[in-house]
Amino acid sequence: MLHRNPLRGPLAAMLLAASLGLSPIAWSAPADDLRDAQKLYQTGKMQPALDKVEAYLKTNPRDPQGRFLKGLVLTEQKRIPEAIQVFTGLTEDFPELPEPYNNLAVLYASQGNYDKAKAALELAIHTHPSYATAHENLGDIYAQLASRAYDRALQLDKTNTTAQVKLSMIKEIFSSQKLAAAASAPKTATVPAQPAPAPAPAPAPAPAPAKSEPAKAQPPAAEPKAAPAPVSAAPSPAPAPAPAASGASAERKAQIVASVESWAKDWSAKDLQGYLSHYAVDFEVPNGLTRAAWEKERGERIEKPKSIEVTVKIVDVKSTENEATVTFKQSYKSDTLKNTTTKTLKLQRAGDRWLIKQERVGG
Repeated sequence: MLHRNPLRGPLAAMLLAASLGLSPIAWSAPADDLRDAQKLYQTGKMQPALDKVEAYLKTNPRDPQGRFLKGLVLTEQKRIPEAIQVFTGLTEDFPELPEPYNNLAVLYASQGNYDKAKAALELAIHTHPSYATAHENLGDIYAQLASRAYDRALQLDKTNTTAQVKLSMIKEIFSSQKLAAAASAPKTATVPAQPAPAPAPAPAPAPAPAKSEPAKAQPPAAEPKAAPAPVSAAPSPAPAPAPAASGASAERKAQIVASVESWAKDWSAKDLQGYLSHYAVDFEVPNGLTRAAWEKERGERIEKPKSIEVTVKIVDVKSTENEATVTFKQSYKSDTLKNTTTKTLKLQRAGDRWLIKQERVGG
């Protein structure tokens, strides 16, 4: 079952104060409208809660606590596109907070868009590797994707007994956890008993409802990002680490190349959502455009041609544990245009994916 993050008192108030550069005291007493909206939400009075939070946001339009509550209320009202817009805005303005990514993933899953749900959860985990709820939800998404793949395999070959067994196992898990309902109906995307895990350091995952998470939210949000990989931990004088590091580097390079090739494949398939999922939330949008305007422009360029074929030939890959720069020859062909150019992508690790942070023409 996919778990979303309900509002719990002040939403990680101390953490938000730190992320906004505010004094924690500023978060100790929310405005009356916001306090009333929280109470109304908790008692199931959604429209009055929305009216109150809207009144609060008129004077505090960027306040993450109020915006988060608005997203929850819209979710309860089944206004899914509007809720997605609210949580997306939070990820853009406060990318260090994992909860909005998680709630976005639940909403995407409710629409059957498991690829976007997977990408959102990976970003949540990248932001805070100790975020247990996101890890659990990502496992459920993988299970759902596996179920679809096995089902497709059986459609192509009904005698595939191995796929039949695996599909049965997955369905048994779904039955016990009611994942299928959670992934297909927006109403099950809300699990009030699941607390909003505060973005605490690695020792403090927060899946249990009984834990007092706000008290754990005070450590800096950036703390969990320092997660060194085991391959770099061995002392340099020892003879064994060199091959291990080399192997890890080769594996990382293969993952990076595969990410770039997958990006080109989605582009060629005119799969706009798949194509956009390769871009990081903090992608450096070119030409001074907003992210929304850029996505609209890319969508028009992808949808207009009748066919597109994009191939890449990797020229150079430079990478560290969490960042990479890839230079390649890109060949683009459609029914209206054909060209070849050199392109460079800067990528950043997000869970087990590599997402595009910057894109430019030239080496």
